[in-house]
Amino acid sequence: MEGEKNREENGENPKDDAHDSGVSEDAPDEPPLTDEDWKRRVLCSDESCIGVIGPDGRCKECGTPYEGELPEVEVQTPETEDVSQSEPEPEDALAGDPQESDDDDDWSRRKLCSDGNCIGVIGPDGTCKECGKPYTDDST
Repeated sequence: MEGEKNREENGENPKDDAHDSGVSEDAPDEPPLTDEDWKRRVLCSDESCIGVIGPDGRCKECGTPYEGELPEVEVQTPETEDVSQSEPEPEDALAGDPQESDDDDDWSRRKLCSDGNCIGVIGPDGTCKECGKPYTDDST
């Protein structure tokens, strides 16, 4: 209660903290990202920022312009999407899918980054996909 009184004296609304949901109320309503949208997103050039680059070339979080050349984005609208040429997926693809077992094998064969502070995995080029350090076998 005393904290609320101090906030009121300073001109602050003591209820602001309780109402904060972590989502900006002035953010436009955007549809949720699909898997393809997620893969195509461009992260902010500022490594200390968590934002993504919007269509205007600026970070949606901090407003920083993207450094470098933005990749070309292929936009498909429902009107231009040709559904007739796509093959329907089998309904029982989830049951006994051989690709799923291949994914499990890949998961068990992955090499974690040798830097104990990194969460990355070693890619096919022998470097960490997260921090870029080359893999070193410390087990010897």
